[in-house]
Amino acid sequence: MPSEEPTDEEIVQTASDAAEGLIFSRYKQSDVRDCDVTVSFEDGVLEVDVYLNAPEDDADPEQVADDAALAAREAVDELFAE
Repeated sequence: MPSEEPTDEEIVQTASDAAEGLIFSRYKQSDVRDCDVTVSFEDGVLEVDVYLNAPEDDADPEQVADDAALAAREAVDELFAE
């Protein structure tokens, strides 16, 4: 029996959850001044944009934002692999 493709909503939610999960695995929530994860999935194209305003003490916020976007894409790849 073929598996059903995930819905656009499931894809966006999975990507968003993965990005936020990575951010908050690297920073305490109280240390994050501002965080915005924007995800869209249209015509088979996933777009992930992560903005992070956090202290540079423990990690480089720009690198964490890049890692979060990558984690979002990987989570969606795994969703399609199921």
